[in-house]
Amino acid sequence: MDRQTRPETMRENDVIDLLIQQHALIRELFDEVDRCRGKERKEAFSRLARMLAVHETAEEEIVHPYARRKLVGGDAIVDNRLQEEEEAKELLCRLDEMDATAPGFTQELERLRAAVFAHAAAEERYEFSELKACTSEGQRRAMAVGVKAAEAVAPTHPHPGVTSPAENILMGPPLAIMDRARDLIRKAMGKSESGEG
Repeated sequence: MDRQTRPETMRENDVIDLLIQQHALIRELFDEVDRCRGKERKEAFSRLARMLAVHETAEEEIVHPYARRKLVGGDAIVDNRLQEEEEAKELLCRLDEMDATAPGFTQELERLRAAVFAHAAAEERYEFSELKACTSEGQRRAMAVGVKAAEAVAPTHPHPGVTSPAENILMGPPLAIMDRARDLIRKAMGKSESGEG
């Protein structure tokens, strides 16, 4: 994975462009899980699970609340996205509890892939396009700050020999990662909203 496709190094400063780029990265991570076998498959799935957990949390904490307040029909748009996200979270948690080499893993992975891809397409069509039309560049840059803060701790590419507090944040099941990411996002957005950081 090159520098531009790792979340922590993405150059996009517009939250919509950033999230669309991350949807592409998620598609690549699904492909990586498909290509890998054995221990490598488990590691690839772990990277995908972390990215999905942090990405969806960032959307829930930053993008959806803004869309709910600002978009015409925002409540319905966001409620539909949250319902899709809940389905994907359940599948993700089920997969996380399975052995990546188990017979049913590939079938469940395909169900997750279909749910995630449908969700991403709906977001881009119904939520992101509307948000882009009703927000300023500055508003989208401010939202990107929180997304990048959370996703900087969700490495999708292993860095040999690097140990950091960020690694500890990403240990555990997807729901625990979501909780930790939520805390980081709120801290980052608090700083950006008060003019710090």
